Amino acid sequence: MNDVLGHWSAAHPAEIAELFKDSDFPWWIAGGYAIELAAGREIRPHGDVDVLVLRRDQERVRERLADWDLYVADPPRAGQLRPWARGEFLDLPLNGLWCRRSPSAPWSVELLLDESDADQWVSRRDARVRLPLDHLGQVSAEDIPYLAPEVQLFYKAKATREKDQADFEAVVPLLGPAQRAWLLEALDLCEPKHPWRERLTAGNRGGGRRLWDSDEEAGGAVYASGGPGAGRQGSRFVIWGSMEAS
Repeated sequence: MNDVLGHWSAAHPAEIAELFKDSDFPWWIAGGYAIELAAGREIRPHGDVDVLVLRRDQERVRERLADWDLYVADPPRAGQLRPWARGEFLDLPLNGLWCRRSPSAPWSVELLLDESDADQWVSRRDARVRLPLDHLGQVSAEDIPYLAPEVQLFYKAKATREKDQADFEAVVPLLGPAQRAWLLEALDLCEPKHPWRERLTAGNRGGGRRLWDSDEEAGGAVYASGGPGAGRQGSRFVIWGSMEAS
């Protein structure tokens, strides 16, 4: 991470789980750690840890981190931070928060604010890409909620870096036909020429479920997901809801 903005000592996902234990809002480990939790093994070193929360829950998140030192990336991706003022509601395009336990402590968590519409997750990149919130994540054997790998790969498909390619190679063999189909459809909308499409298509000859198919028209996949509003561990459900153009 950028040492100009301060040193990083990333929290481990298990520490995040303890930090947000019994919280009244859903959350998911995101980024490279989400891929590792899906793969069940360490893949590469990490300079930070990302945690995805819903924008609408930011006030509850702020209450949970009331004693922390919290900064907003403003403007996004410009290498600039400013304090997150108490009582300030962060609207788009702001979506990144750097968090540390005190002003003298290293940064340890990056929070990502994501969009929602009633009971659906909505991609910041393209509002046509949606999922029921109950189906957005899974839970590891250690009871740590994390972003479903196909959703995390969708994020990583934009401006793919070497580490993103490593994450793709590690987890793509574990994706089922339905997961591959969802990711293919999302890439068709947002990254139609992405090189991952060939690999996903080759592994999905039997077809899968389109983003806009109804629950009754395709088979389900077994997922474990956690957190309030994030599903029940070990439950069986399909991973898509209706797709609405916008």
